[in-house]
Amino acid sequence: MSRRKIKAASVYTLHNRVRLIRGGSEYFNELEKIIKKSKQCLFFQTYIFEEDKTGRRIADAMKDAVARGVSVYVLLDGYASQSLSKTFIKDIQDAGVHFRWFEPILKNKNFYFGRRMHHKVVVADYEVSLVGGVNISDRYNDLPGDPAWLDWALRCEGEISAGLARVCVQVWKRSDLFGAKIIENATPPVIHEEWNCAVRIRRNDWVRNRSQITKSYNEMFRKATSHIIIMSSYFLPGNVFQKNLGRAVRRGVKVKVVLAGASDVKLAKNAERYIYRWLFRKGIEIYEYPKTVLHAKLSTYDGQWVTIGSYNVNNISAYASVELNLDVNDEEFAKQTEKKVLDIIKNECVHVTEEEYRTQFNFFQRIIQRVSYDIVRLLFFLFTFYYKKQ
Repeated sequence: MSRRKIKAASVYTLHNRVRLIRGGSEYFNELEKIIKKSKQCLFFQTYIFEEDKTGRRIADAMKDAVARGVSVYVLLDGYASQSLSKTFIKDIQDAGVHFRWFEPILKNKNFYFGRRMHHKVVVADYEVSLVGGVNISDRYNDLPGDPAWLDWALRCEGEISAGLARVCVQVWKRSDLFGAKIIENATPPVIHEEWNCAVRIRRNDWVRNRSQITKSYNEMFRKATSHIIIMSSYFLPGNVFQKNLGRAVRRGVKVKVVLAGASDVKLAKNAERYIYRWLFRKGIEIYEYPKTVLHAKLSTYDGQWVTIGSYNVNNISAYASVELNLDVNDEEFAKQTEKKVLDIIKNECVHVTEEEYRTQFNFFQRIIQRVSYDIVRLLFFLFTFYYKKQ
């Protein structure tokens, strides 16, 4: 083993080992374990943090870490986590947790304008990390009689975690106008030469001219020769995404998309079902996950490559939100991931055929889907227009 300085970059780092984590109890048990084992520093950045049973459990673990001498830095989105009480925030700050909001451009009690920090990343000691789509809330956890929303995360050890820590430091500093001191990797991480999984950080932040996740999807469409599987919540692909996916299909690539059966945003689901018509025309297989809300953001192709993170296939993620994914270019991991997704398709999903779609939804309902699609597209345009003009 050797030690060296590691930089966060868009290239693959080679000395890593990774494990796919399903949302729910598996995720929160792993998260709590990482917090409890942290020794020097912990970076915690997420979109939604709620003051419920799950939120208090994670907050308590972070306070315990501070009591052990760990420097804990929590950055939450100023829109999605705004329901946190002042009492809750003061409690963790009094315990020694460094707390910041990711603030928008303009904000008051009834108005919010600006991009949102949508990524979900945790890094301990520049060595261990979790990246995915899981927020901190009871609905993402398995509770008695109430199973979690379907989601994924990637547990990482190695070079990639050091790179993720530097991303967290960078985002934290930009959210702190007064330049509060933050720990900067006091002990260089150990490089495990025997670990050989290739992983890279991918970020979308239109304001800062980053569109790496979008490029990863385009790369997948270009390189796939056999098959593609896309599991996505709020699936409303833009014109460029549709065009490049269509090109892959014309080359003979078989495509499956796994989408929500039940959604927490009914308007978005109606709009998504309008997209089904385009998918049917292209010969793309559609599967709906009906057990709980599908919140996952995972795609893979040819049993070779996987991307996992916070990025939804829509223009909000493409142009307006700050997103973070990890790409894994490793055959063994990709095949394991593909098997898990295919098992979910086989055992937990409903195959939506064009005939069943037309039987289930009458003419009036399909009109509602089209109107919903137009409304959502307009909202996306209005939300992202400012950033496209920058």
